[in-house]
Amino acid sequence: MDTEAQHTERDPSSLTDSSGTEEGSRSARVSDDSGRGPSWRRTGLVGGACVAFLLLLSHFVIQPFLIPSGSMEPTLQVGDRILVNKLAYRFGSEPARGDVVVFDGTGSFVDEQPRGNPVTGLLHDGAAALGLAEPDETDFVKRVVGVGGDRVVCCDKDGRLTVNGVPVQERYVMLGDQPSSVPFDIVVPQDRLWVMGDHRSQSSDSRDHLGSAGGGMVPVDKVVGRADWIAWPFGRWSTVPGTDAFHAVPAPPAGGHGTGAHG
Repeated sequence: MDTEAQHTERDPSSLTDSSGTEEGSRSARVSDDSGRGPSWRRTGLVGGACVAFLLLLSHFVIQPFLIPSGSMEPTLQVGDRILVNKLAYRFGSEPARGDVVVFDGTGSFVDEQPRGNPVTGLLHDGAAALGLAEPDETDFVKRVVGVGGDRVVCCDKDGRLTVNGVPVQERYVMLGDQPSSVPFDIVVPQDRLWVMGDHRSQSSDSRDHLGSAGGGMVPVDKVVGRADWIAWPFGRWSTVPGTDAFHAVPAPPAGGHGTGAHG
C-alpha cells in the first residue's frame, strides 16, 4: 500500500530546530557570502571593460579635449569639453579651410620635450583621453585658414585677410579683434596648414612661429582630428559651428604662387 510510503516521506516543515534551523542558517550564510564575492568581481570587470572601451574609443574614434584657454573664443570657451572626430581625415580626406582642428604642435609650435616620468605621463594621458585633464602642452586647437598651395595675406587695404587673392569675411573672429595685428604674406607648403585662433588678440598661432624652423606651418599628419561637437557643459551642447567664409576662395594655381614674403 502507498500508506507506508507516504508516512516515510520527509516534510521540510517537520525538521527539528536542532538540525533544520542550523542547516538552513548555514545555507543562507554560504549563499550570502558567495553572492557578495562575484558581485564585486562583476562590478570591477564591468568597470574595467568600460574604461578600456572608452580608452579605445578615444584613441581611434572620438576623443574628448578640455579647452584650457580663450584663444578660440567665441567659438570655444574656457572649460568646454569638445569631442574630436579622429576619423574625419582617416580615409583620404584632408583638413579644409574653416575646419577647427586639434593637432600635435611638436616641431611646429613647440620644440621636442624631454620625456618625464613615464608613470605620471601614462596617468595624465589616460585622464586627458577621457577629457578629465588638460591636454598635453603640445596639443593645440585652432582654425585652418590656409591649406597646401594657398597664399594667405593680411591685411588688404580694407583690413581683411585674403586667401588666394579673395577677401575672407571672418564672422567667427572675436568681436573687436582685427584679423591680425601682425602683417604677413605667406604661401603654405604642400601637406602643411596655416592655422589661427578665433580670438586673434589672445591666440598664439602660426603668426607667432613665422621665424621658427617649421615657419608656423602644421604638418597634416600631425592633425589629431576635427573638433565636431561641444559636449560639456550641458548648456553648450551643440555641434561646433561651421563657416562659409572660404566658399568663394579658389583653389591655388597648379604652379603655386611662388615664395611669399614674410611680413
